[in-house]
Amino acid sequence: MRVGTFVLAAQFPGQGAAEALHRAIRSTEVAEESGLDSVWLAEHHFVPYGACPSAVTLAGLLLGRTRRIRVGTAVSVLPTQHPVTLGEQAALLHLTSGGRFSLGVGRGGPWVDLEVFGGGLEAYEKGFPDSLGLLLDWLREPRVAGRGERYAFREVAVVPRADELLTDDGEGVPGPEVVVACTSPGTVRLAAEQGLPMLLGMHCGDQEKADMVALWRSTALAAGHPPERVRAAGHVSAGVAQIADRPEDAVETLVKAMPGWLRQGLGAHVTVDGRHRVMRDPVAYTELLCGLHPVGPPRRAADRLAATAERTGITRFALLVEGSGELAGTEENVTRLGTEVLPLLT
Repeated sequence: MRVGTFVLAAQFPGQGAAEALHRAIRSTEVAEESGLDSVWLAEHHFVPYGACPSAVTLAGLLLGRTRRIRVGTAVSVLPTQHPVTLGEQAALLHLTSGGRFSLGVGRGGPWVDLEVFGGGLEAYEKGFPDSLGLLLDWLREPRVAGRGERYAFREVAVVPRADELLTDDGEGVPGPEVVVACTSPGTVRLAAEQGLPMLLGMHCGDQEKADMVALWRSTALAAGHPPERVRAAGHVSAGVAQIADRPEDAVETLVKAMPGWLRQGLGAHVTVDGRHRVMRDPVAYTELLCGLHPVGPPRRAADRLAATAERTGITRFALLVEGSGELAGTEENVTRLGTEVLPLLT
């Protein structure tokens, strides 16, 4: 079982971005100290839902501040950036961190970001497969040309090469792991055809995640990927963790703090084309998350993670730990996750 944290740098009501980012940095340092496996960083633009606009930039800082823990993006949004730029950044972090970087990518949403960064609605609705293909070429090939509708350019050399990392015994290491955020059957099939593991959202229950894993496996096998590779795919399940001695105390902590953040953060999203959207009820959503994920005493949290692993086949977790909105509370939560829950899973 590989348990890590999911860091949004959430900006709770009354907080500034600097406070949210400081909490994100400290939670990563504590995660490494507490024995957790990884930290996954979200990125958002123009909304206080998350104060980090560049997951790869924050990943570079955190890789420099840590020595063991894996740092990944969850996710870098492809429709708002050039795949080659992202590929260069990913290769740089992979090489300079000794292979501790994971690149999570996703389609994002139909937000005003598409207007600001020039991708437009078509990049969101139709362009993700081509962008992903160009990114993968950049991470795997020595020379790449752009031959798609959106990105067309002459063949150029890939510098630095993501596959140039060597182990201590001189063996070559492949480029960085690439994970795809999947929220629809179409994206599941796209990831499976490429043999890329999935990142599944914290709003999904075990059955929905199990169904997506089953679809991924059947599609990957049909695409010709070896059965052993399909079985070993390192899918990641996102969730929420809040550890307390009593279940009701853990739930109370989240129900007091998270709805205000969700209402403020999600309510600030603006669609690029004015389309109507319906926001989840913040209190009901928080209660849903408490029921789906490891929220409660250490034994209960460990059992919840073990049950999800058994039902879905997923053994990697990215858990939101900043739900209290407080620095000290987040640090304590991360420490207890690593020192009290993790030993019960091994």
